Amino acid sequence: MHPLIGLIQLLGIGFGLYLALLILYTMWGLTHPRRQTYAWAICRNLPGDPSELDEPIPFEERIVQGDQADQGELHLWVLQGKNPQGPRIVMTHGWGSSRIGGLKRIAPLLEHASQIVLWDLPGHGDSAGKVHLGSTEHTDLARILESLEDETPTIFYGWSMGAGVSLALAKAFGDQYPIVGLICESPYIHAQTPARNVIRLRGIPYRLNLTPAIWLLGICFGLGPSWRGFARDELAKSIELPILILHGDADPVCPIDDARRIAACAPNATLVPIAGGGHNNLWTDPVYAHQMSQAIESFLAECSVSPPSQTGSPARP
Repeated sequence: MHPLIGLIQLLGIGFGLYLALLILYTMWGLTHPRRQTYAWAICRNLPGDPSELDEPIPFEERIVQGDQADQGELHLWVLQGKNPQGPRIVMTHGWGSSRIGGLKRIAPLLEHASQIVLWDLPGHGDSAGKVHLGSTEHTDLARILESLEDETPTIFYGWSMGAGVSLALAKAFGDQYPIVGLICESPYIHAQTPARNVIRLRGIPYRLNLTPAIWLLGICFGLGPSWRGFARDELAKSIELPILILHGDADPVCPIDDARRIAACAPNATLVPIAGGGHNNLWTDPVYAHQMSQAIESFLAECSVSPPSQTGSPARP
């Protein structure tokens, strides 16, 4: 055999091994985000719970235990709002975040809500369990609702991955819970979109490894390589609840075109684009935060005087 052929074979084997390891690393990275816990917040001089805000808010710490072997415990805070007649607002964070991320978002909610619930998704913050990239976490959100044990009208507020989880909950269990509205901040349609952009922005290779990694994760999650049933625009088509969609038009992670598509598919959705807004600065830039607060307060005021469009008794999913 010619030595050059042997060298090509060796290089081919090396490249195949490199690609396989890169795919596995990509899968591991997507399902093992950095945890934002109390210690994480303290290290960055951020409030670690509602009592450490500039205007401290009393809260109750709760833990929801899983009924099945593969369900880990979920950690949540329950805060009392300022309007006893208002809806409950359940806030669901995005990938790599935690309930701590909700603290900068609650100011415009307090005046309208009777109760605000912030929780850590599985594999995030203090919660146990595995990260499924929003494919099954809506069943964990249903566990949170069951633990609250009453039928208070509820609005779901999710950002990024949490927006998709909220949409999936409304689609799957909307007739079982008294849901009166959804607030979706920076949503996306397909799981591969934010994954690609996050990896790209971190300077990690993605062109050869991301697609097979997403295919394999879809199979692991029971959705198949095409992520059957995940597309958020398809879910939105059958959700008749009022939906407020907030999205920065310069978002480098979740393109606003996804939000436009979701809003166009939903029967009763309103899209509020934030000019110049990105993915992580909508609540840190005072100009963007003011626009976000105004839109949310207006939406909550409308929901508080509108009768629930989907009601029912909580049922175990």
